[in-house]
Amino acid sequence: MSLSSPTSMCCCLGWSSSTSVQLGFLPARFFRVSSRPTKRFHFKCSSSVPDSDPLLVKAARGDPVTRPPAWMMRQAGRYMAVYRKLAEKYPSFRQRSETTDLIVEISLQPWEAFHPDGVIIFSDILTPLPAFGVPFDIEEVRGPVIHSPIRSEEGLKVLHPIDLKKLHFVGESLRILRQEVGGQAAVLGFVGAPWTIGTYIVEGGTTRTYTIIKSMCHTAPNVLRALLSHLTQAISEYIVFQVESGAHCIQIFDSWGGQLPPDMWECWSKPYIEEMVSVVRKRCPGTPIVLYINGNGGLLERMKGTGVDVIGLDWTVDMADGRKRLGSGISIQGNVDPAYLFSPLPALTNEIQRVVRCAGPRGHILNLGHGVLVGTPEEAVAHFFEVARNLNLSTLLEDNAVEEPKLAV
Repeated sequence: MSLSSPTSMCCCLGWSSSTSVQLGFLPARFFRVSSRPTKRFHFKCSSSVPDSDPLLVKAARGDPVTRPPAWMMRQAGRYMAVYRKLAEKYPSFRQRSETTDLIVEISLQPWEAFHPDGVIIFSDILTPLPAFGVPFDIEEVRGPVIHSPIRSEEGLKVLHPIDLKKLHFVGESLRILRQEVGGQAAVLGFVGAPWTIGTYIVEGGTTRTYTIIKSMCHTAPNVLRALLSHLTQAISEYIVFQVESGAHCIQIFDSWGGQLPPDMWECWSKPYIEEMVSVVRKRCPGTPIVLYINGNGGLLERMKGTGVDVIGLDWTVDMADGRKRLGSGISIQGNVDPAYLFSPLPALTNEIQRVVRCAGPRGHILNLGHGVLVGTPEEAVAHFFEVARNLNLSTLLEDNAVEEPKLAV
């Protein structure tokens, strides 16, 4: 990620406050009384009637669709003027991402402006940590900070089963979002993969080298395995909680999995993702799962082996090559370079059409290959979704057969 203190590939666009608060101990002034009426209801952890499912869910399953659904990672955030105005009023990221009314308002900002086919909850991959024993702060410059990193058997003693009551604001927000968008879009939840979450817990925050956790693979493998196993159980429960609260689809962000050599990823990340997928398959059958790894060009085939429904491609992978390597039996997501949103609009149109053609006739969710960049023009985002809504797969694939690139000699 390009930010100095990233923790989420979705919605978090950086930290803008020196005010740090513990989950569950927010001062009363941080809360607003919600003006949105909401009913208390529980969503069954299974796919309902396929014909009534949102377009994104159908594409994730590989069902025939007339156009690929579209949404953007980090589609809610600082590039939007309405978000910046709200952030001035509520400067703490923890406040914005842990207060139900603010979560809903921010999540719906891009929905109201652009009408994407997916509405992702405004949250962060570190949000659930305090609910299973790992408190964290957010500092102005350093970003997320864990003051007591876990690097020993003694450190493991602070961990406990996840207390989902401490994440009530996530469940409440998803229920409201499901009501607000109705059947017009899919509501998306997300989590961090155990390895990625583990990097923060072991390193004590963000890092560029990952030397401590990588060395633990050799110096303290049993401790690291115990930590990753606990994270797997906690995050699996968190996924089920999100689905039962209203999420149609879940994206797993192994944001830092690409920092591992492929054989190391196979050992230290893949098995834990596989276990999470297995739990969700048993308890929430029919819920599509997307897996995204930043820098995943060397991991595509291994990612497919996790059993997820959709593989997210970053922008450094050629879409045609990605489809060829993964085959037609799995859906893919992506992967327009976010920098194209700074290009002339006709160039953006051409790139969207190229990506869609290369992805093939079914099993494609149109997205960026990374999150929306700070400073992205809102008119470019609006254009992206307008082009997406007007795509017709039959016409596009008939009129524009994919040609093999020719080398200039």
